[in-house]
Amino acid sequence: MVQNAGMTRVLLLLPTRTYRTADFLAAADRLGVEVVVGAERRNALESLADGGTMLVRLDDPERGAAMVERYAREHPLDAVVGVDDGSTVVAAAAAERLGLPHNPPDAVRRSRDKAQTRAAFAAAGLATPTYAVHSALIDAPALATLAEATRYPSVLKPLERSGSQGVIRADNPEQLVAAFRRIAVILGCDVDMPGGSADGRGRHPKILIEDFIPGVEVAVEGILRGGELEVLAIFDKPDPLDGPFFEETLLVTPSRLSLDRQREVEAAVARATQALGLREGPVHAEVRLNDQGTWLLEVAARSIGGLCARTLRFGAGVSLEELILRHAAGLELPAHQREEVASGVLMLPIPRAGRLRDVRGQAAAAAVPHIEGLSITVPRGEMVVPLPEGDRYLGFLFARAPSPDAVEVALRAAWAALDVVISEI
Repeated sequence: MVQNAGMTRVLLLLPTRTYRTADFLAAADRLGVEVVVGAERRNALESLADGGTMLVRLDDPERGAAMVERYAREHPLDAVVGVDDGSTVVAAAAAERLGLPHNPPDAVRRSRDKAQTRAAFAAAGLATPTYAVHSALIDAPALATLAEATRYPSVLKPLERSGSQGVIRADNPEQLVAAFRRIAVILGCDVDMPGGSADGRGRHPKILIEDFIPGVEVAVEGILRGGELEVLAIFDKPDPLDGPFFEETLLVTPSRLSLDRQREVEAAVARATQALGLREGPVHAEVRLNDQGTWLLEVAARSIGGLCARTLRFGAGVSLEELILRHAAGLELPAHQREEVASGVLMLPIPRAGRLRDVRGQAAAAAVPHIEGLSITVPRGEMVVPLPEGDRYLGFLFARAPSPDAVEVALRAAWAALDVVISEI
């Protein structure tokens, strides 16, 4: 994209492992928006936008925001967009420095810390699991005492990981001890050396233990404008997420919940964004429903992860990325009612650890009625690791059909046609 005086200029902040680069760049091209790409590593910038690029520290929000501010003195920016979890705090801090519409940085930090999220929801009177936070480096006797005092079933998770990485259910003290130590290793701790540091900087990671909430789970996609939430879609999660791990697979929209339950979900997510202090831009929420109410699990200051946004089209074929860029840059939002047909995605799970040799049956899967796309995102020959240690999927299957039921049937049939070949070495 050639730089043009007077053209709207947006800085996209891209974590190293994001799936979203191509879709955001395509959306910017359709809008005629000039894109500057900011990333942590120079080699991640070499093959990206034809416009400007810059190195940005994403692990240090204040330093990263200062780098953006210096860049903007010579190259004025109309918006700063954090594409995934790893860049949202820097984006908010940079936009604050530049006087651009933004979420308060503290609100974004709160949304990324599971303990702070739980505390904010509880203070606002929202249904949220009871929890406690513990150092990942407690010694064996203390861990045994903790396990005996915990209420079961419980769920253990790192404070700031996403995508269900390191999330494990425990039904008794023995399972809790094993899960706790497993998560500590995922966080980089040497579990045989209590008191050590996980990252060499003297920081001790934390593990949250909370009540397991049974029920049906849905995901909510929305956009905040001046603190007001507009819900764009509610996704059903047809596969039960009861543990021991919590790997998401199917997402289908529109939701098959009753309209009353959908309104409850929308109202709860709106209250949750207010409790966190979020005001602008995309939000992605995870909610569970049971006879006791509507339970808030997560509200993130970003859009849906992976390639899942490809399931959403609005108005005359407008993508979610286009809506996000328009809002961030202060451009007019076109009519954006979600399309009438149902759609969905199946995130292809990694069945076991090893080296990916092949994904067979792709032609058969693509030929299933209503399947409209299959993207394998892990190259052949790469090592793969399943949850809870892993942090990615093999790829994504997409479907569109007249009804949510037809979407679900198509995605399950296409997945059954695939044969994932993984060797031990």
